[in-house]
Amino acid sequence: MSSPAPAARAPLKGGALVMGTLSLSLATFMNVLDSSIANVSLPSISGDLGVSISQGTWVITSFGVANAISVPLTGWLTQRFGAVRLFTMSVILFVIASILCGLAPSIELLIAFRVLQGFVAGPMIPLSQTLLLSTYPPAKAGTALALWGVTTLVAPVAGPLLGGYITDNWTWPWIFYINIPVGIFAAGVTWSIYNKRETPIVKRPIDGVGLAMLVLWVGSLQIMLDKGKELDWFNSSTIVTLAVIVVIALAVFIAWELTDDHPVVDIRLFARRNFLFGAATLAIAYGLFFGNVVLLPLWLQQYMGYTATDAGMALAPVGVLAILLTPIVGRNVAKWDPRWMATGAFVLFSLVLWMRSNFTSDTDFVTILLPTLIQGGAMAFFFIPLTTLTLAGLPPERIPAAAGLSNFVRIMFGAMGTSIATTLWDNRATLHHARLVEQMGLNGNALNGATTLLNQAGIAGNGAYASINRLVDVQAFTWAADDVFIGSAITFLFLIVTIWFTRRPPKIAGGGGPSVDAGGAH
Repeated sequence: MSSPAPAARAPLKGGALVMGTLSLSLATFMNVLDSSIANVSLPSISGDLGVSISQGTWVITSFGVANAISVPLTGWLTQRFGAVRLFTMSVILFVIASILCGLAPSIELLIAFRVLQGFVAGPMIPLSQTLLLSTYPPAKAGTALALWGVTTLVAPVAGPLLGGYITDNWTWPWIFYINIPVGIFAAGVTWSIYNKRETPIVKRPIDGVGLAMLVLWVGSLQIMLDKGKELDWFNSSTIVTLAVIVVIALAVFIAWELTDDHPVVDIRLFARRNFLFGAATLAIAYGLFFGNVVLLPLWLQQYMGYTATDAGMALAPVGVLAILLTPIVGRNVAKWDPRWMATGAFVLFSLVLWMRSNFTSDTDFVTILLPTLIQGGAMAFFFIPLTTLTLAGLPPERIPAAAGLSNFVRIMFGAMGTSIATTLWDNRATLHHARLVEQMGLNGNALNGATTLLNQAGIAGNGAYASINRLVDVQAFTWAADDVFIGSAITFLFLIVTIWFTRRPPKIAGGGGPSVDAGGAH
C-alpha cells in the first residue's frame, strides 16, 4: 500500500540536507496546491470551455478519484522501481500532465489530463515523507515531519489565492503552468541528492484483477454521482447500469481481495475496530469538509459578485490557526486523548458551518471571513488525532498498508463529497426558485411593482424579467447553500458518536504521535 522505508543510510548534512528538504517539500506543496487551486477557477474554466458549473466540477473530482486509485499502488511501484526513481518519475509526469491540462481545448480532454495528473501524483506525498525521514537522524524525525507538514498546510491557503489572482489577471491555464518550474527544480534536485540512496528493487506480482475491479467500481460510482442530476438519476438507464456495475464490481473486488495472496488493498484491516471507525469517520468528515470548501467559492463568485481573487481571499485565513496549532497537536496527541481532540474539531466544524448557514445575499466580507478563520483551528485538531486513532494498535509491518488504505478512502470520499455537495446545492436551489416564483405569482402586486421599477430604470420587456429571475436565482442559491451548510453542521455532530467507538491509544508521556501520511490538506 504505502512505500517501505529506504535502507538505513547516514543522514544528510549541510547544504544537501537543506536542498533535499526543500525539493521534497516543494513537490508536496505542488501536489497539494493542485487539489485546491482550481476551486476558485471553476467558473472561468467552465465559461471558457462552454460547459455548466456542475460539469466543471469534474475538473476537481477526476483528480481526486484518480489520485485515490493510485495511492494503493505506491508500495508495489516502490518495490518495482525504487523510491527515489519512482518519486522523480512521478514529479516529472506530474509536470507533463500539468502542461497538457493547460493546453486542453475541451472539457473532455481537460478531465482526461486531470485524471492522468491525479494518477501520477499518488506516490508523491507518501514517498516525499519517506525520503525526508531518511534524510534526518531519528532524533530529528519530529522536526522533519513538522517542516513537511507546514507545506501541506500552506498549500491550501496559497491555492485559492494563487488560483484567484492568476484567473483574474492572466488566464486559467496558468494555474497548471506554474507547476513547470517548481516540478523541474524538485525533480532535478531530488535526483541529484538521493539517486545514490535508492531503495532495493524487488519484483513482485501485482494484483491485476483487484486493481481492475477497484478502477471499475470507484470510477463508475464517481461518474454516477457526477452525471446523476444531469440524467435524472434512476430514471436514466445509464445511471441504473452504472449502479449495477458498482454493486457487482465492488462485490467481486471484496471477494477477490480477501482471497488473493498479494491484494492491492488489504481490506482485512477493516476487521480491526479502531481502523474501521477511525478510517470511516475520517473519510466521511473529509468528504463533508472538502465538499463545502468547493461550494463556498462557487456561491461567492456566481451569486455574490466576488472575483476569483476575492473568493480566494475569503478562503485564505483557514491556514492561520491550522499552521499555529498543528505543531501543538503533534506534540501532545500521544499524551492527550485523541478522541477528545477530534470531538473538539467536529464541534468547531459544526460551529463554522452553522455560522455559514446564516449567510444572506447581503452578508459582508468580514462575516464570511470569520468562520473560515475558525475552521483552521478545526483542521489542526482533525487530521492528526483521527489518523492516530485509525493506526492505533497496528503492528509496525501493517502501518504502511493501513496508512495507504486510509488515505485511499479519504481521498475518494473527498471527490464524492464535492459531487454530492454541488448536486444538493442545485437541487435545493431549484426547489427554492420554484417556491419564490410561486409566491410572486400569488402576489401579483409584488411582481408588477418590481417590473414597473425596472421599466422606470430603463430595463423593459424581457430584460426586466431576466433581471427579476436573476434576483430570484441569487436568493434561491443562497438559501440552497445555507441548507447544505446546516446539513453538514448536523452531520458533523452525529459523526462525534463514531469517534467514541474507537479505543484510546496507550498514553505516552513525552508526546510525539505517529506520522500523518499525506497530510490533512490534500
